Amino acid sequence: MSKTHYIEDVYEVVRSIPKGRVSTYGAIADFLSLGSARMVGWALRNSSVMDGPIPAHRVVNREGYLSGRLHFTDPKYMQRALEREGVKVKADTVVDFKKLFWHPAENML
Repeated sequence: MSKTHYIEDVYEVVRSIPKGRVSTYGAIADFLSLGSARMVGWALRNSSVMDGPIPAHRVVNREGYLSGRLHFTDPKYMQRALEREGVKVKADTVVDFKKLFWHPAENML
């Protein structure tokens, strides 16, 4: 899989996450057989230069923690964007994470 191809695949999955739901770097990596959640994070770090909106704010770590928040221009953007979609965040962690978790394998097949 080429570098560009996997990045486009990550973006396709992230665009599929419904508003008000979250997924994880690991779930996306597993779904795409990337072998590393870090590859998903790397792809999303560069998402701001891509055409079309990539809702990277909907991707959190496996505990629901907003680990990517520091990669946004404004570190509070991720929390504000999730809260606009009805997702509650407390101490940089998604409240009711398990309830709001969206797994691509269950939703994109």
